[in-house]
Amino acid sequence: MTANVHQDRAERRQPAGAADPAGRRDPARPGRSGPRPLRLPGGTSLRVERRALVVGAVLAAAALALSVLLVGTGDFEIAPWDVVRTVLGDGTPATEFIVNDLRMPRAVVALLVGAALGTSGAVFQSVSRNPLGSPDLLGFGYGSAVGALAVIILFHGDAAEVAVGALLGGLLAGAAVYLLAYKKGVQGYRLVLVGIGASAMLVAAVQYLITKAQLTEAGRAMVWLTGSLAGRDWAQVWPLLGLCAVLFPLILGHGRALRMMEMGDDAAHALGVRVERTRLLLMVAAILLTTAASAAAGPISFVALAAPQLARRLTRSPGGNLLTAGLMGSVLLLASDWGSQRAFGSDQMPVGVVTGLVGGVYLLWLLVTERKAGRI
Repeated sequence: MTANVHQDRAERRQPAGAADPAGRRDPARPGRSGPRPLRLPGGTSLRVERRALVVGAVLAAAALALSVLLVGTGDFEIAPWDVVRTVLGDGTPATEFIVNDLRMPRAVVALLVGAALGTSGAVFQSVSRNPLGSPDLLGFGYGSAVGALAVIILFHGDAAEVAVGALLGGLLAGAAVYLLAYKKGVQGYRLVLVGIGASAMLVAAVQYLITKAQLTEAGRAMVWLTGSLAGRDWAQVWPLLGLCAVLFPLILGHGRALRMMEMGDDAAHALGVRVERTRLLLMVAAILLTTAASAAAGPISFVALAAPQLARRLTRSPGGNLLTAGLMGSVLLLASDWGSQRAFGSDQMPVGVVTGLVGGVYLLWLLVTERKAGRI
């Protein structure tokens, strides 16, 4: 017993994450680079991983810098410092009009749409436990496209009505995929298969609607389908900002349960997670984010697919990496929009085309990397 008491005292003096006298590291204790508990008022605590925290801070700084560059880009170039001064209320009347009324809404929409797509992609990839389980491939984006094109072609609606149609189309597609994939719960493999099938059917519906359109309506529909941030104003910002203000805290608050669900439904249930209720809540929130992003900027491809994977590779942390995935989505979309205005001369490219090019390069790099690692 005396030996046990001495051993217990020695373990108490041992620093967190340090190796024992035999050189073995206790996995239950965080090391210098491992997660650390952060105590909050009210008895709440958070597990903070230093690398993920640094990556999140760098991505937030990059998103802010890209936003300033994007606002200063255009026919009338504005230096970054002048953009900051104008935002702080110290600009000239000309720069205040250009920054606050013309360009700032576009940058804010890009920031929010990228964050919404990155976060929803992380949720769906965690729920399906499949890196290909992004809203693009599961048909939710095409559901929004069918709703928007139906309003444009069949009802000749204005921009606000097109946004409502995109929102309703995405929600109906999400509800259909969930119900078709439900069989005593929703399994990830079945969700991906049903989503791919629904996506194929919705693509056929999009093509059918375009064949029924007049020339002007077909041109308007193709512009919407490409995905663009051009001409966005504060009317697109406020609904998207309000939805994100509600849904982001809701999703981040269920991050711990989502991480447990990645271990399997039985393990998560044993740890006290109400699996099906949590899954349904997170899927509804992620579908709302996806459809709201599509309603604001059209179907932007590959951001929801690539952002969570890039965030996971940077943080080297398992789980959804919800916050870093959202920040990565914002960085990708802001950089793509800035490149669409600067890399093609006087011919500005829609941002959806640029994200498609970046996504294709990313998939090729991923295939080469996985093949070198012997995983495919």
